[in-house]
Amino acid sequence: MALDDDILFDMHRRMLRIRLFEEAAGRLFEGARMPGFIHLYVGQEAVAAGVCAALRPEDQISSTHRGHGHLVAKGGDLNKMMAELMGKETGYCNGKGGSMHICDLDLNMLGANGIVGGGVPIAVGAGFANKYRDDGAVSVVFFGDGASNIGAFHEAANMAAALKLPVLFVCENNEYGEFTSRDRSMAIADVVERASGYGIPGTIVDGMDAAAVYETALEALEHCRSGAGPSFIEAKTYRFYNHHGVQTLGLPYRPDDEVASWQARDPIDGIEARMAEAGIMTADQAAAVRAEVQAAVDEAVEFGESSPMPNPARLLDDVYTEAAQ
Repeated sequence: MALDDDILFDMHRRMLRIRLFEEAAGRLFEGARMPGFIHLYVGQEAVAAGVCAALRPEDQISSTHRGHGHLVAKGGDLNKMMAELMGKETGYCNGKGGSMHICDLDLNMLGANGIVGGGVPIAVGAGFANKYRDDGAVSVVFFGDGASNIGAFHEAANMAAALKLPVLFVCENNEYGEFTSRDRSMAIADVVERASGYGIPGTIVDGMDAAAVYETALEALEHCRSGAGPSFIEAKTYRFYNHHGVQTLGLPYRPDDEVASWQARDPIDGIEARMAEAGIMTADQAAAVRAEVQAAVDEAVEFGESSPMPNPARLLDDVYTEAAQ
């Protein structure tokens, strides 16, 4: 499938926005300028960019604890995102959600989730609503290989299949659940095998190749929209940094040569090489796009740091219950 130049430019920008936002957030975390933990999406950009470029505005996504990349790829506001990560009142959740619970319902981004696998039943619920409304929308759930070991994943997958819900399951298999390698936590090499147990068609795709992800996502989404039920994509990918924080090499659970071999397949380098070979982007043009995106990220950092902390008087706003008076 030959992709339009505009699609390649679109995915390239989405990936750069993710990468530069995440690198900035990582530096802030390392410098103790950001509270809590942070789980960076660096290395996996092609998955979010490729899938989200194939979506319609009405399609929903649910995310993971490593969810910044998904919201950026869905069109998230970098200023509100950075402010939320800093716990500021101007953030998406008024500073109360932080890194692992960021969301934008106006973009149909149903939220990141601090519970491993927690976004899967949320997406299936959205898929049920989509089928009930018969509006052609598809709900997409991103989750890691480790989340496919969680009971909620299996219950939700069974329901989606049994009711033929328009849900696209996207497993971002980065080979590690926190600090445990995939081969130590499951007996299968390919997570997509689990989809077949529920009668869900599945495909493996190179998660470091945005174009391949986009093409695969388009086909899977069409299956979901046709009324045939859910579909499953396993994207083989890799996170360049530690489970949380910015450390890369010297980690006892990941061999340095393994990390280096995946970093050599950087998805942004890959799409830039493809565009250069096609004669649609020069090195200078790529650098100009990077500079433009970097300026937007720098502005987001400034916006976040200059924003006020939440007002203590609003502590109980936006919660489900409050203490009896």
